[in-house]
Amino acid sequence: MIENRDSLLRQLHEMRSEHRDLDTVIARMEGMPVDQIQLARLKKRKLKLKDDIIRLESRLVPDIIA
Repeated sequence: MIENRDSLLRQLHEMRSEHRDLDTVIARMEGMPVDQIQLARLKKRKLKLKDDIIRLESRLVPDIIA
């Protein structure tokens, strides 16, 4: 269980890092004349990463029975 949690935390860290990197790249590209299709793909990848991050975070939070 601990190995699995450590693996999930490592994966979460990598995804957050990639999300930040994409944010930086997108911000730089928006101020320049660039390929709009490429920019849209990067934005879509960023949104998918955000969804994956939320899903992974919910797996790490223990279920609490109210």
